[in-house]
Amino acid sequence: MDTDWMKTETDIQRRQTRTKKMPAYVITYFAVRGRCETMRMLLTDQGQEWKENEVTFDMWKKGDLKATCVFGQLPKFEDGDFTLYQSNAILRYLARAHGKRRLYGKDDKQAALIDMMNDSCEDLRLKYIRMIYQDYENGKAKYIEDLPGDLTKFEKILSNNKGGFLVGGQISYADYQLLDLLLNHQVLSPGCLDSFPALKSYVARLSARPKIKAFLESDAHKSRPINGNGKQ
Repeated sequence: MDTDWMKTETDIQRRQTRTKKMPAYVITYFAVRGRCETMRMLLTDQGQEWKENEVTFDMWKKGDLKATCVFGQLPKFEDGDFTLYQSNAILRYLARAHGKRRLYGKDDKQAALIDMMNDSCEDLRLKYIRMIYQDYENGKAKYIEDLPGDLTKFEKILSNNKGGFLVGGQISYADYQLLDLLLNHQVLSPGCLDSFPALKSYVARLSARPKIKAFLESDAHKSRPINGNGKQ
């Protein structure tokens, strides 16, 4: 009697059972979009569930949680007994965890280019954060005035890459990063993409991906302020 099919079916059932028992990812962060909305978007689009440990600012000020964080910062990310800090390190980990050839390019050269794109997004995010938290009242107008200089670089990249993404022909973790940044900037300056057709099309196309669309329309996303100080 041929029992190979039975073994195969049993193996599949065992793998499914193990998958169901695997602990969900856990994100510990404030009830804001901040540095976590990119990873929330990535996880949603990849069909991955996670648990959210919400930290209030009063809890954080007490210092007990902060003292346990390696660099005294959130977000904190847990995958079972593995703990990771620093949002960009978390994004790279997730890109690898969900298939290096899915969110991290088709080879090492593309992976390096994706890292480069993400670093460029980080440069813009840091400028944005400094303005939001340190110079909003006096610096917002100048920031918006200078913004086209930063957007032009991404416009050129997307225009030159016929694959529709920052690198190659498939979405990478850097694309989620850029999408989140651009959505934030459309709140800051609603017409900021009007002179950038490639960027405008990019935001519309990625925002229309079914799982991202549902995420952006969810109460959870809408209820979270973009930044911790309420400015946007």
